[in-house]
Amino acid sequence: MTAPAVTAWAVHLGRLRIDGPLSFIGSIPSVAIFTVLAVLELVVDKLPNTPNRTAPRGLIARIVTGGLTGACVAAGAAQRPLVGGVLGVVGAVVGCFGGYQARKQLVKVLRTRDINVALVEDLVAIAGSVWVLFR
Repeated sequence: MTAPAVTAWAVHLGRLRIDGPLSFIGSIPSVAIFTVLAVLELVVDKLPNTPNRTAPRGLIARIVTGGLTGACVAAGAAQRPLVGGVLGVVGAVVGCFGGYQARKQLVKVLRTRDINVALVEDLVAIAGSVWVLFR
C-alpha cells in the first residue's frame, strides 16, 4: 500500500497532475484511506501470523493497487493509463514474488531475524516511492 499512498499524496499536493477519473486518488478521502492502509500494512506485515504476501488475498491486493498506481503515474506523465496500469500489474507481481524470495535469502545469508530485513525492506519501499514521485 506504500505506492498508492505516496501516489495519492503526490496528486493531492500537486506534484503529480492527473485529469479525469483517476484524479480521485488525490482527494482527501482517498489520501486518508490509502495512508491508513499503508500504515496498517507496515504493522500487520510484522505480525507472526500474517499470511504470506504471495497468498491469493495479498497478491490480488498488490495486483489491483499496482495497476491503479501505474495508471496514475502514466496519466500524470501524459502517457496511456492502460499501459501504465499493465506495467504496474507486472511490477506488482514481480515485486511480490521477487521481494519474497529476496527477503527469505537475506534472512538466511545475514543470519538475522525476518523482522530486521522487513524493516529495511519497508524503508526502501517508502524512500523509493517518495523519490520516484517527488523528484
